[in-house]
Amino acid sequence: MRITSALVDPALLDLPWSTPLEQWPADHLVALPQGISRHIVRFVKLAGTVYAVKETGERVAEKEYDLLRALERIGFPSVEAVAVVTDRHAPDGEPLDTVLVTRHLQFSLPYRALFSHTLRENTMIRLLDAQAALLVRMHLTGFFWGDCSLSNTLFRRDAGSFAAYLVDAETGALRPKLSNGQRDEDLDLARTNIFGEALDLQAAGLLHESIDPEQMADEVLARYERLWHEVTYEQEVQQDSRHHMEGRIRRLNELGFDVAEVSMSVSDSGQSFMVRPKVVDPGYHVRRLFRLTGLDAEENQARQLLNDLDTYRAESDLTDEQQAAHRWLTEVFEPVVRAVPPNQRGKLEPTELFSQVLNHRWRLSEEAGRDVGLAPAVQSFLNDVLVHRPDERAVLGVEVDALLS
Repeated sequence: MRITSALVDPALLDLPWSTPLEQWPADHLVALPQGISRHIVRFVKLAGTVYAVKETGERVAEKEYDLLRALERIGFPSVEAVAVVTDRHAPDGEPLDTVLVTRHLQFSLPYRALFSHTLRENTMIRLLDAQAALLVRMHLTGFFWGDCSLSNTLFRRDAGSFAAYLVDAETGALRPKLSNGQRDEDLDLARTNIFGEALDLQAAGLLHESIDPEQMADEVLARYERLWHEVTYEQEVQQDSRHHMEGRIRRLNELGFDVAEVSMSVSDSGQSFMVRPKVVDPGYHVRRLFRLTGLDAEENQARQLLNDLDTYRAESDLTDEQQAAHRWLTEVFEPVVRAVPPNQRGKLEPTELFSQVLNHRWRLSEEAGRDVGLAPAVQSFLNDVLVHRPDERAVLGVEVDALLS
């Protein structure tokens, strides 16, 4: 048995590698919601960390390991590759399949867990938005998935929306740039897979009667095309209307995309410019929040936290951004997180908790006709909302219906 690992974890040696994965004893496993997979997949917990273990072919495992490592280096939203285990043999000498080990993404759920009860239409729309955004981000990066599906995606909460993460990369390829034909092939595969998954949900009675499976698949592609157009189209700007270009850059930032540079050329008429921004990897708000506070968040969470930080800075009349960020972190964010009782801290990750507290404060203020303040909103959220939520980080007993509220 040979382990190639990006993470030095001696506990990996203690797993029963000489036993086929489907026969691993229960005392090594943890129960987690799991999507559909063509391979045997099990979850194990070692020293407080949960890993996904998948049996597959050696060349496939090594290719996927390398791809996931490459995606991690460029900050792409995917699971983290941990190890490849090869040269496995049963006690009688029979060769066993190679295993790929990845780190489980905390606070994430496969789509079938979200559909365990009939999904409301507005929740489904948020999932489709996340799937489309993942595809756009992927194609901007030059990554061809080759098997885009809801089954190969994990979803995490993101301030009222969802963030999507790639799970399965064994059919993928990372290139400097994708052609339109390669993008179209990926989109066609995505439509076919999502249509099939929607039909499966419909047959199981898990799709709301108002949702048409074919329309659901088409909607992912329509949302992809709208977002792709916004981040890539060439814009004609009149010489006396250059502020339109600034407005477009602000729109791209609001969508979470950074603009690295702008390519400009004079039009044939000589009266305008043809402008094309070079959009780089999304994460505009994520990077700004991390730079100012050290907090790691999803894009929508980061946008919401930055808005609160900017409001705090204005109300405190602080001109220095770094000083304001430090005070907001220590005087606003951290006290909210510390207010959660220890036995409830696995229910929501800190940045999502703070986002939901802000939303709760807004609702209470709307009902009262005045700003109720942060402290009363925190207490109300803990007593009336958080206490009734399931533990989203727990590895046992996940109840999905409450997650959809």
